[in-house]
Amino acid sequence: MPSVKPGVVTGAAYRHLVAACKQDGYALPAVNITSSSTLNAALEAAANAGSDIIIQLSNGGAQFFAGKGIKDANAARIIGAVSAARHAQLMAEYYGVAVVLHTDHANRKFVPWVDGMLSWGEKAYKETGKPLFSSHMLDLSEEPLEDNLATCEEFLKRLSAVDMSLEIELGVTGGEEDGIGKELDTSQDNIDPRLYTRPEEVEEAYRRLKPLGHFSVAAAFGNVHGVYKPGNVKLRPEILLESQKYVAEKHDLEGFPLDFVFHGGSGSEKEKIEEAVGYGVFKMNIDTDTQFAYATAVGKYVEENERAFKYQVDPDNDTPYKKQYDPRVWVREAELSMAARLEEAFKDLGATGKSIAKG
Repeated sequence: MPSVKPGVVTGAAYRHLVAACKQDGYALPAVNITSSSTLNAALEAAANAGSDIIIQLSNGGAQFFAGKGIKDANAARIIGAVSAARHAQLMAEYYGVAVVLHTDHANRKFVPWVDGMLSWGEKAYKETGKPLFSSHMLDLSEEPLEDNLATCEEFLKRLSAVDMSLEIELGVTGGEEDGIGKELDTSQDNIDPRLYTRPEEVEEAYRRLKPLGHFSVAAAFGNVHGVYKPGNVKLRPEILLESQKYVAEKHDLEGFPLDFVFHGGSGSEKEKIEEAVGYGVFKMNIDTDTQFAYATAVGKYVEENERAFKYQVDPDNDTPYKKQYDPRVWVREAELSMAARLEEAFKDLGATGKSIAKG
């Protein structure tokens, strides 16, 4: 498998990375970031693990990156994503790993967000020969299949023209991710069938999208966003295998022709993760666990330095607390905690030490 240069990968370099994951049987964590701090923590974790990484923004994460002081939320979502992309492109090279830069769930309401980001990407491609992002996601899984795929076809034509990929969703991942999605019935007596994607749906997507460019599929196999009570949701990774076989047979192909992604990965059983990766999953979203790791470190630091967050100078003994409440100190604790949780994810996904970035 050819190596790639460290930095944000697009086009052929991105496809090489996906192929390397599938060939060697590992996947990459896809980390939702909201700030330069969380972005840097993700890059640091990848460098420490000797792994490549997928960094992505939800619509809310992009808006937060721009700053909540911008009153035009629609504009903030776009320019926040652009700002994050430029930061990642500059820094990724220095961390020495390959970075897939991606955006997360965009339902029908947020199609204009994707359109706006892509317009910036088209402008960047015209000026530099490289887009801002590796790929974007359209999550139109709650729409009729025809509407979902027709919109995906429209966008994939534009994305392919600037060396970008598209992620689509078929079936519905339960739970909610940054305002997108809803709770579905996950009780085993009355489970919602949309939690499990049908191979026929995947094949139709493959038939229509494959001629237009590269795409990946977030197929539902019982996965749910957030952390859920063990046993409440039954993951069925074998659905991915069934879809791989169905598409391969229909199109006279060998191996696993589909590039699958795993949404709702936080809290999943490790054996189910390993099984899904074995069926062609190259990407697993992880957000809830990394948020918790970032937050708990801050909470612990504040508990241990309580008076520093009440007084600049201790009224009882005149101790100055500037070195304790300096944001660089406690934010750094959060970054280290998040990076440690991500290093665990790299290990669980078999990605540790497998970066294909060289030189």
